[in-house]
Amino acid sequence: MSSIQLKIEKKVAFITLNRPEVFNSFNREMAFLLHDTLDACETNVEVRAIVLTGNGKAFCAGQDLKEVIDPELNPGFKKILEEHYNPIITRIRSIKKPIIAAVNGVAAGAGANIALACDIVVAHEKVSFIQAFSLIGLVPDSAGTFFLPRLIGFQKALALAMLGDKISASEAENTGMIYKCVSLEDFEETINKLATKLANMPTKALGLIKELYNASMTNTLEEQLALESKLQIIAAQSNDYEEGVTAFIEKRKPNFNGN
Repeated sequence: MSSIQLKIEKKVAFITLNRPEVFNSFNREMAFLLHDTLDACETNVEVRAIVLTGNGKAFCAGQDLKEVIDPELNPGFKKILEEHYNPIITRIRSIKKPIIAAVNGVAAGAGANIALACDIVVAHEKVSFIQAFSLIGLVPDSAGTFFLPRLIGFQKALALAMLGDKISASEAENTGMIYKCVSLEDFEETINKLATKLANMPTKALGLIKELYNASMTNTLEEQLALESKLQIIAAQSNDYEEGVTAFIEKRKPNFNGN
């Protein structure tokens, strides 16, 4: 059985991490399969939104430590970071389609940080997030030291990284770490509704919005204003902008095609 499952329905690609027996922890095979699956979703014109989730009780427990300690299988941390996790994070941020992390269970270590790198993070009420690295003598990776302080502030992020505390989904929502915490009963329906909504929105504009927010992490005010002007001009030349304005004037629901 493949460690990554892909299902495409109604313009939404559902990518499922599928190693439930080890809480969807990553080995080398699963990392490379996720790279390929994200690439396929990026180039597939039928896909206009992506959902990343896990099978079973966990979203992702991070790195499979059995691979790390196995003298024959261990690729070493340099390869694990440079060939596994860093490309996953850069792909998530560069794909010009909205990506939802549907956090169905515990998200720990790199698993937590992969979720936080997604555009919109939704978790159900029984989920916890753990920066587990310090508990085994490591430092956060997978862009955890980049995104987490920007999401919840320096002091809170540093404490979570050092202490390795569990943080509940409800607290994660309250601190701004994630978009929304929902009940377990409403989780699947919430994800499906959100993904469907995004898949029917102006995809080109959403991709440009993502590009702007990526740039805002490092741009000066002047650089950001210039980029807003540049990308607004591009957005205004899209078919979806024309359709959106026409639908507004005609007082009807727009039918966006993603171009």
